Amino acid sequence: MEMSVTLKSVFIVEDSVAVRARLVELVRAIDGVTVVGEAGTPIDAVIGIMNTRPDFVVLDFQLEGGTGADVLRMIRPQMPNAVVIVLTNYPLAQIRRACLDAGANAFFDKTSEFGKIKDVIAGAAPA
Repeated sequence: MEMSVTLKSVFIVEDSVAVRARLVELVRAIDGVTVVGEAGTPIDAVIGIMNTRPDFVVLDFQLEGGTGADVLRMIRPQMPNAVVIVLTNYPLAQIRRACLDAGANAFFDKTSEFGKIKDVIAGAAPA
């Protein structure tokens, strides 16, 4: 019997170049996962995500020119099965609720839950 390995694809949206590089490094360290794109603004994120159709999106909440919730509202109707992980320095209840209502699968605090991104991606089954 022939086994085929399906890589999990991840798109990273983060406006801080340093944090984005750290996220890329974290994700690339996961076996069977590839980073298919990066963006720092909502419009670049939507275009990149729609073009690459990733299995996972790691999405910063506060972006230059908008929010992660804006991106979620634009991509979710066309990509209902993508796993979207919101990462933020603003883990307020109302922001969490707005992101989950817009279709986020997970919501993590950058300062204390950064490593949980790896757990979610590594633990999820390929799409």
